[in-house]
Amino acid sequence: MRVPPRLSGLIARILQLLFPSVCPSCNCATDSVSHAPICRKCWSGIRKYRGPSCRICATPFASEDAVVCSDCIRKPPLFSHASSFGIYEGVLAEAINLYKFHGARRLAKPLAAFLLDFDSAGIDAVVPVPLSLAGLRSRGFNQSLLLAKVFSDQKNVPLVLDGLLKCRETKPQIGLSAAERAKNLKGAFEAPKRLDGCRVLLVDDVMTTGSTANECAKQLLGSGASEVAVLTLARASSL
Repeated sequence: MRVPPRLSGLIARILQLLFPSVCPSCNCATDSVSHAPICRKCWSGIRKYRGPSCRICATPFASEDAVVCSDCIRKPPLFSHASSFGIYEGVLAEAINLYKFHGARRLAKPLAAFLLDFDSAGIDAVVPVPLSLAGLRSRGFNQSLLLAKVFSDQKNVPLVLDGLLKCRETKPQIGLSAAERAKNLKGAFEAPKRLDGCRVLLVDDVMTTGSTANECAKQLLGSGASEVAVLTLARASSL
């Protein structure tokens, strides 16, 4: 049930009295329930990236004349194309970090709402990037699964929970080069379910080098998928 804005504001003020908190972006008092602790002003400042980007991997460009990045020309990825709502910076990055690393599951719905502009026509199945069993136990939830669930429900596209499994624990990707990321993920995923002829949408929170998406696409195509597209909340910027 959606809470009316006036009631939401009242609830936020009561919670602020009981459990004082500040917006991590501007240090003002939290005044929202749905996307707490980020305040309304900062949240409303999150904008979709509409600048130039690689038409395959969505890497943002500085030039309007560029079409495909050098990495995709040199070694095209196995996924057909990637789309991201925004750039991994500012309030969007702050919100994703709160959601992903600090247990703010309440941000799943408002963050997933940013993905709903994606055209799902022709998509047969939505598959989230999985966590390993150890990763799931440590975090307590799969952030990509919650995003994919909202998208699936709103777009009426089947969610395939067992489309991918992470069968091997990997080192954290932070700080690794593109080549190191690819090596780290090799053989980490498997696709136990046949997806013959399906056009699959792979959902994740952030895309950095595309190594995770590429390895997942490899397994999904091996399970019979005819195409794998990628959708993420944010794309790491190379500008």
